[in-house]
Amino acid sequence: MYEFRIEAGDKSELYRQLIDAADSVTEGEPDAIANMANLSALIFEALPDLNWAGFYRNVGGELVLGPFQGKAACIRIPFGKGVCGGAAASREVQLVEDVHAYPGHIACDAASRSELVVPIVHDGELIGVLDLDSPRPARFDGEDAAGCTLLIQKVTARLASR
Repeated sequence: MYEFRIEAGDKSELYRQLIDAADSVTEGEPDAIANMANLSALIFEALPDLNWAGFYRNVGGELVLGPFQGKAACIRIPFGKGVCGGAAASREVQLVEDVHAYPGHIACDAASRSELVVPIVHDGELIGVLDLDSPRPARFDGEDAAGCTLLIQKVTARLASR
């Protein structure tokens, strides 16, 4: 059984604790889907003001819904479409303060106002993306982008198994 108490006063400490918990919950588990499931639950519980946290996997050159926490979501997203597709195509973190102002935004949940998407790349191959949504505008900042990028870097190999 896992029980994590991630209670940090500042973001850098919060992400340090979250990364340690992510490392612990995925250590020794070879199944990528199981790891994504646990990570989405952990992130959803640890980070405040989220209404969706989860993964889209690269399957045959398009993003396909993976494990997540939140409302039902879009199942398939072409590379280059919306925030997730943009992250997949560019392989760059996408930090969007107002999704309603983002050209081509795909609205899976009308309550979402801001979004952070981190590409997952292993051995030069795009595995998928981590997608976080918030009902609060400008919820995510550079510290969130850096913290989530470090988290993904820590567990990337554990998300690459098929």
